[in-house]
Amino acid sequence: MKNKEFRKTLGISASIFVISLATLILVSTFWKDHGLESVSAAVAAAAVFGAAYFAYQELSEVANTRYMDIADRLFRELDSPENIDARRHIFQNLTTDPGKGLKHLKQADRDAMKNVLNSLDHVAFLTRPGWIPDDLIMPWMHPMIAKSWEKLEPYVLYERERRNEPYFYEHAEELAERCKKWRKKNLPEDKRKTKWVGDAL
Repeated sequence: MKNKEFRKTLGISASIFVISLATLILVSTFWKDHGLESVSAAVAAAAVFGAAYFAYQELSEVANTRYMDIADRLFRELDSPENIDARRHIFQNLTTDPGKGLKHLKQADRDAMKNVLNSLDHVAFLTRPGWIPDDLIMPWMHPMIAKSWEKLEPYVLYERERRNEPYFYEHAEELAERCKKWRKKNLPEDKRKTKWVGDAL
């Protein structure tokens, strides 16, 4: 949801809370004048909690809508035809030794690598801490991230040293680390090594 919509919802919730509070003060004053202080206090407390609960529900709905929007953007990013083709290309063609592999890379290989790395950087941006919980997205996203980084990490580390640029694709690496932590926590028994298939879908 856009920031404008979020501010609108927040404003509505705050307005309802303020109006409820003002009404409670008026009712409470009236009842106190008539010797009904205990009833006044109970009703006041109930109304305040009710208003607070309504505001919480409104904000929760905003958060859920934002999560759905981010998840949709992640799906479109990772499952676009060009990104699927790029990942397949690096899975099937990259060697494990960047020192030797870089000398034999074709332009198609370089384009695929940049495509996947840029995609990982974009996903890292969309899933910054606090924007969307990893537990909502990693269950379907982790294989793509883990396998891509397994192929690309040696090349990224090699390029960092060669260029003297320690920040080279650091956000993609941070995403991969978050992915590793999630897999370690949620898939502790999965010790299988990645099996690279030459004619995979």
